[in-house]
Amino acid sequence: MASPLTVGSARVKEARKLSRRSVRTERRLFLADGPKAVEGALGVPGCVVEVFATITGSVEYADLLSAAHVVTPVDDRALAALSDAVNPAGVVAVCRHLDVPLAQLLSRSSQDQDGRRPVIEPRPRLLVICADVRDPGNAGTVIRTADAVGAVGVVLAGHSVDLHNPKTVRASVGSVFHLPIALESDPAVAVAAARAAGYRVLAADGAGEVDLFAADLSQPTAWLFGNEAWGLPDDLAALADHRVAIPIHGRAESLNLSTAAAVCLYASARTQQR
Repeated sequence: MASPLTVGSARVKEARKLSRRSVRTERRLFLADGPKAVEGALGVPGCVVEVFATITGSVEYADLLSAAHVVTPVDDRALAALSDAVNPAGVVAVCRHLDVPLAQLLSRSSQDQDGRRPVIEPRPRLLVICADVRDPGNAGTVIRTADAVGAVGVVLAGHSVDLHNPKTVRASVGSVFHLPIALESDPAVAVAAARAAGYRVLAADGAGEVDLFAADLSQPTAWLFGNEAWGLPDDLAALADHRVAIPIHGRAESLNLSTAAAVCLYASARTQQR
C-alpha cells in the first residue's frame, strides 16, 4: 500500500500543472502559497479544495489547518514543486477562482464580502480600475492597498496580469480573498460601467491637468491606473472625468504604479471619511 506521502506526491503532480495560466483558466483553480494566503483562502467559504502541508508546516500552522476540510501530507521536495518562493513556508492550498462579474462588483453597497452581514464602519466609495497592468507584484500591491482603504473592489482590465498568478496572490498578502475583483477585457467598458454605477472616474496621469491635492475627492470615485511603462493611452484617459497628477517636489521623474495608487487611494479615502 502506498504511503500518505507517496499519494500526496502524486496529487502534487496534478496540482503543479496549475503553475500554467492555461490550466488555471481551464480548471478554474489556482495555488495559494504560504500561511497568509492559505488563511485568506480558508476565510472564503468554498474557496479551498485541498491544502498540502509538510510535517513541519502541519505542526507550525496546526491551528490554521484545523479549518481545512482536506489536508494532504507531502514531503519538502514535493511541496517545493508547488511554490515559487525561495524558502517555501510549508503550506500550499488549491483554491477555486475568485473573480466575480463586473456587474456584481458594482452592485455591492452596504454589505461585507460574504454578502450577508452589514458593514458597521462607513466605507469610502472607491473603485480601482487597472488597465494593462502587467507586473504581478504591482497588481498584488494595488489590490492590497485597495483592501486597506476599504475600496469596493478592483477591476483588472485589458491585458492585465492574471489575478491568480502565484506572484500576484503572494504580493496581495491575502487581500485577493478580502474584496471582490472583476476581470474585464476592455478597459473602456469598465470605465463606462463605473460611471453608470455612479462613480466619477479619475485617471492617474503624471501630465494631468488637476493636482491631486487640489482635486475634489469627496464624491464616489473610480481611480483609473495604467501600465507601468507607458501609463494610460490617450483615448482611454480621455474617457475619465479628469486627469489627476500627483505633485512631485523633488528630482524624481515619477512614482511607480503601486506607490502612486497608494497615494491616490488614501487621499480619496481620507477626504470621503471626514
